[in-house]
Amino acid sequence: MERTLIIVKPDAVQRGLTGEIIKRFEARGLKIIGLKLLQVDRALAEKHYDVHRERPFFAALVEYITSAPVVVMALEGSDAIAAARATIGATTPSEAAPGSIRGDLGLEIGRNLVHGSDSVENGELEVANFFSAGELLSGWARAVDGWVFEYQTP
Repeated sequence: MERTLIIVKPDAVQRGLTGEIIKRFEARGLKIIGLKLLQVDRALAEKHYDVHRERPFFAALVEYITSAPVVVMALEGSDAIAAARATIGATTPSEAAPGSIRGDLGLEIGRNLVHGSDSVENGELEVANFFSAGELLSGWARAVDGWVFEYQTP
C-alpha cells in the first residue's frame, strides 16, 4: 500500500470545500489514516517546499501556505499516488479534467485548492513531515476494503 500526503490548501478551506475534497478521496477508495486541521508555520512550509527553494516563486508558496489554516490528510491505498493525483487533476485548473477537484472547483494555478505527493518517496517523506507515527492509524480495516482492493495471494 502506498501513502500520499494531501493538503487542502488555504483557498479551499476558506471557500468551505474541505468536506467536498475529503469526500472525493474517500469515494475514490483511498483510506484516511491521518487527518488534522493546522496552521502551517514558516519552518514546516520551507521544509515542505524545499525542492522549490531556488525558484522565483518559493517565497510566495511559503507565504501562501502559512496564510490561513489547512487540512492535511495521510491517505493509503493501492497505487495511492496516481489515484490521488488523478482525483486532484492537472496543476493548472483550466487544464484539469472535468470530474477532478481542480477541473470542477478551481480557476487559477495560484489557488489550485489541493496538494498531493508526486511520488512514493515524496509521499513517505511528506507524510512524515506532517504526522508523527503515533498520529497514523493504518492498521484498521474498513468494511468496504474487500470491495475496493483486490487482494491477491501468492
